[in-house]
Amino acid sequence: MVNTAIKIGPLTLKNPVIVASGTFGYGDECKDYVNLSNLGGIITKSLSFHPRVGNPPPRIVETASGMLNSIGLANIGVKKFINEKLPCLKNLQTTVIANIAGSTIEEYYEIVSALEHHEGIHGYEINVSCPNVKEGGLSFGISCDATKEITKGVRKITKKALIVKLTPNITRISDVACVAEDEGADAVSVMNTVVGMAVDVRTWKPKLSTITGGLSGPAIKPIALAKVYEVARVVKIPIIGIGGISSTEDAIEFFLVGASAIQIGTANFIDPNISIKIVDGIQQYCEDKNIDSVTQLVGALKV
Repeated sequence: MVNTAIKIGPLTLKNPVIVASGTFGYGDECKDYVNLSNLGGIITKSLSFHPRVGNPPPRIVETASGMLNSIGLANIGVKKFINEKLPCLKNLQTTVIANIAGSTIEEYYEIVSALEHHEGIHGYEINVSCPNVKEGGLSFGISCDATKEITKGVRKITKKALIVKLTPNITRISDVACVAEDEGADAVSVMNTVVGMAVDVRTWKPKLSTITGGLSGPAIKPIALAKVYEVARVVKIPIIGIGGISSTEDAIEFFLVGASAIQIGTANFIDPNISIKIVDGIQQYCEDKNIDSVTQLVGALKV
């Protein structure tokens, strides 16, 4: 059998396939029709300290080879998450990572502190890169200083796996990746959505209520691959590749340019079982290539 296990800080994931934040609910919603125990991990919908209603509709637009979203980090808040979602999540036979999104730097610390002593959370993905909120989000992710302060502060609170999710909407994503690594991040997620917009030519109005939103899906895969390749050349911590992955071949491409793991996002809306299919596909690919461990693919691009 191929060894598909990968390490992210103190965590060992059974395989490198994770479902991305915001595309799989909180994880518990899918337990009756997806074999969650076969996943490498689940990243929850973003959590703020207090509940958020998010942006007004319309906040989803289909595009060529992808979609625009402007959900605005709508979520139930950390207290309700602890009471209503954690009891189920802690019984799942997979790694559970909480995605954390604060409007202020201090809010990141408050959310992690609230979660830290509860069973069922194995790590945190710190979202400093959402383009769909007025406060926090992208403004933190494009600032090395803000990313430094958030990462350093969260690292003091927890010894659990700490992942920082980076934005592509910046001149050099590698600069922020280096800051996250220097301040104790165990991994970086590359990348969040790309800022985009759509216009209704009948009404002459934007199709999203917020005018712009985050573009995801196959259309952004070439950008994501380039960003992973850029970051892989400057950091030693693992990179989790995200962006338009919808097949085994897509996943292999991300491994070859330097990702140790991948996240499946928009493709979950088309086929909730796509991540399980990709897990099986990676296993078969390695067997066909006589590869003993999936780690042998990481950064193996021939240039």
